[in-house]
Amino acid sequence: MADSSFDIVSKFDKQEIANAVNSASKELATRYDFKNVGASVELAGEVIKMKANTEDRCKAVLDVVQTHLVKRKVSLKHLDVPEAGPRLSGKEYHLDCPLKEGISQENAKKINKLIRDEGPKGVKSQIQGDELRVTSKSRDDLQAVQRMLQAADLDVALTFTNYR
Repeated sequence: MADSSFDIVSKFDKQEIANAVNSASKELATRYDFKNVGASVELAGEVIKMKANTEDRCKAVLDVVQTHLVKRKVSLKHLDVPEAGPRLSGKEYHLDCPLKEGISQENAKKINKLIRDEGPKGVKSQIQGDELRVTSKSRDDLQAVQRMLQAADLDVALTFTNYR
């Protein structure tokens, strides 16, 4: 019998993110606490841009966006929120949150080491660009690896694809 395998990737659905940003924008337009504060949110390519007239309002806009992303089942680990917080630009505060996609080399090595150390014995994993391929003779071992990685607290959102 041939080896079974699956790929570990970190990708997001661009349409779901666009839908979440649009519904967050509609909520900002109708909510009373966001009236006359210049609060807005938009998706510009791979960056979610938020602005408001105070720093706290800008953080509240971020909270609304995060809520809508969670409702759409998009992991918040894809959102790269700057440590410094909103920055002042003219009379408004701006917050630009780029979207992260793909597994970095160091995270791939961490995941690889985790599979080798804590995973079942016959499981092999190899890094292929910004994804990992995990192979094993037993499908049960592959499912055990998936459960272990979902339970692990990694700083990247993982998706399992190409299961065969």
